[in-house]
Amino acid sequence: MKILILGNTGQLGTELARLLPRFGDLAALDYPDIDMADAGMIRSLLRKYTPDVIFNATAYTAVDKAESEIELAEAINGRGPGILAEEAKKRNALLFHYSTDFVFDGEKGKPYIETDLPNPLSIYGRSKLHGEQAVVAVDGDYLTFRTSWVYGLENESGFVKKVLGWSRQHNSLKIVDDQISNPTWARMLAEMTVKVLEKGVEFATERKGLYHLAGAGFASRYEWVKEILALDPNKSEQIATEILPVKSDAFPLPAQRPTFSALNCDLFQETFQIKIPEWQRSLEKAMR
Repeated sequence: MKILILGNTGQLGTELARLLPRFGDLAALDYPDIDMADAGMIRSLLRKYTPDVIFNATAYTAVDKAESEIELAEAINGRGPGILAEEAKKRNALLFHYSTDFVFDGEKGKPYIETDLPNPLSIYGRSKLHGEQAVVAVDGDYLTFRTSWVYGLENESGFVKKVLGWSRQHNSLKIVDDQISNPTWARMLAEMTVKVLEKGVEFATERKGLYHLAGAGFASRYEWVKEILALDPNKSEQIATEILPVKSDAFPLPAQRPTFSALNCDLFQETFQIKIPEWQRSLEKAMR
């Protein structure tokens, strides 16, 4: 099997690159070797590598910056996946693509299922929705996994590492408690994806479509932070003595976030017969 990972230095791409070599001939690229805003480059690379399976772990993820870089976010998140899907279809290749809970407005009040109507509040969310739609329109062999609040312990700029840093710099932490979703460990996300591939390309293509794939259960940012600090293997380094819940308007940002964008992942578990670990268990493993 010839496998191509795009975005191999990101949180998810790094984990996929660790797990996929046993399946065959693996090529892994990231910017500037692959620029998802460059349609010609995407087409050229697919002709060069002729993969059987493609993992698109690339994304424009600067949620706030996207509000002023609309065209770039659309090119990478919106149009790029469609071009990738077109090239995959030409080669009868299976495309794994990843999207986000930010395609929803958070007004439902309970976890979203795949058939719920998206209504993104931000440019980032809108661009990711356009990417989903572009992949569907091509109608090739694809699996799109919507996920949420992805973190990795190797990413210094990721949320978990930031929280650990804050706890060592401040006596008091103010954390929003009105944003709720599924914390998702990048390694768990990669492992669940690979479990699908283990069942075979034909098995996967017969079940093509959109699925929610994130840590089981949900939490507020505040609840997540409390769990991160409780599981900190170096608690003695913490100087933070209180964690205060605050509302999102305490931290005004350019992009609006959905308040309750938790994802219901039952369809993934039932379709692929794969159980997703609870987000707390994944966090515990990650912190170890």
